[in-house]
Amino acid sequence: MEEHSPSPRPRSSDTPLPGERSKSEGIKYFRFDSILQKEGWLSPAYVGVDKNGLITWLSNQPPAEVIAVESVLGFALPGFQNAHSHAFQYAMAGLAENHPAGTSDDFWTWREAMYQCALSVDPDQIEAIATMLYAEMVRVGYTHVAEFHYLHHDKDGKHYNNLAEIGERMIAAAVRAGIKITLIPVFYQKGGFGLDPQPRQRRFISKTSDEYFKLLEASKEIIRNYANASLGFSVHSLRAVDLNDIKTTFNQGPKELPFHLHVAEQKKEITDCLAYCNKRPMQWVLDNLEVNNRFNLVHSTHLDDEEIKALAQSGANVVLCPSTEGNLGDGIFRMREYVKLGGRWCIGTDSHIGLNPMEEFRMIDYRQRLVSNQRNTFEGDAAAYMVNEEIESGRKAMGVNLKNHFAVGQPLDAVIYNSQSHLVADTSEKNRLATLVFTSDSSRISGTLVNGRWVVKNQHHANGHAIKVAFSKAIRELKNR
Repeated sequence: MEEHSPSPRPRSSDTPLPGERSKSEGIKYFRFDSILQKEGWLSPAYVGVDKNGLITWLSNQPPAEVIAVESVLGFALPGFQNAHSHAFQYAMAGLAENHPAGTSDDFWTWREAMYQCALSVDPDQIEAIATMLYAEMVRVGYTHVAEFHYLHHDKDGKHYNNLAEIGERMIAAAVRAGIKITLIPVFYQKGGFGLDPQPRQRRFISKTSDEYFKLLEASKEIIRNYANASLGFSVHSLRAVDLNDIKTTFNQGPKELPFHLHVAEQKKEITDCLAYCNKRPMQWVLDNLEVNNRFNLVHSTHLDDEEIKALAQSGANVVLCPSTEGNLGDGIFRMREYVKLGGRWCIGTDSHIGLNPMEEFRMIDYRQRLVSNQRNTFEGDAAAYMVNEEIESGRKAMGVNLKNHFAVGQPLDAVIYNSQSHLVADTSEKNRLATLVFTSDSSRISGTLVNGRWVVKNQHHANGHAIKVAFSKAIRELKNR
């Protein structure tokens, strides 16, 4: 009897044929209703993951072997990247919203409340707060966070025996919460342009670039102990470090790591910078540093025409934090013009007054609609553009460069939206992503996978009870709420 070979199965171009790989022992398989790639939806989607969480199979057909498959009623989006976090500030979320009549309240007065919080927390409390925050990030769909970390010293401003003590606490929090972390130790030296640091900034301060590099090296050493941790480096802002030391830090800093910097967040910062060095902050950055795609410029709120054009052409990434920028009254980034010039961007949650990535996307878009009186902030499919841009540029902000949202050899990091939820269940594939982005809150999320493992499932975090107990203890001890 003549034998016939089976017809070839459809597969992604990145998926190896069965003969090109080992048998599927030890591989965990999922079936999703759809999985989102840059080019669109793969439906259905079968994903095989090895013991390290790396994808070994990705296709709209299952592998030939008879295997068990976990069927998930959901649409898998790539896990979002939270490219700017000050974890300790989660302890004060919602506490700076009482504005007595006749007083002026802005970023600079809010900063006083932040200093009070920074001087109150001890290492155990910081770790508990960060763990709760990171667990919440995973719950709403973030799978990687960049911790812009400047709480380096004890409450008296003295070095810990381990220079990277608090950085290591941030990593421990990420491990317990099940999120990947890029630790970004921050160089913070001054109290303003040409001013000595203030006493309430004492936990932040590295006096020289050499002292900062020692902190960075200590942070590099602790990173070696954690598989899902990586490193970036940073200068806090132009007002927080001597301008010559900024140049030294960037030029002598690691060439392979992403570089992060606050810039042009507040109008007063523009005025003070002009008075100090006769240049606007972004103008100084562009004129004095080799700005390229390693740069992640946080906020960049107040730019003139020449700055926004040069910034877009540089290949640098702007990190927008819409909920925090709105909460602090920073202003509105010129996204409409920036995108038309080819500018790159991603999102962060900064002070964590808001966490949901879909809300951050909507705030970005709707603010542009309000100031332009036009609905088409982005050409074509706005939801697809925003998600694709956030994932690609967000990964670069973390120091990660991957080919597609999902691919063989990449980790399975995904947020799963319930495919049976109202509106979504009866929406065409063409309109699905826009429906998720523009109508969803976190209740539509059925779970989050990091390295192919459920960290959150059915709104329950794997370590949720213990994390909440430790967080509540820390908050009660602080007595700030």
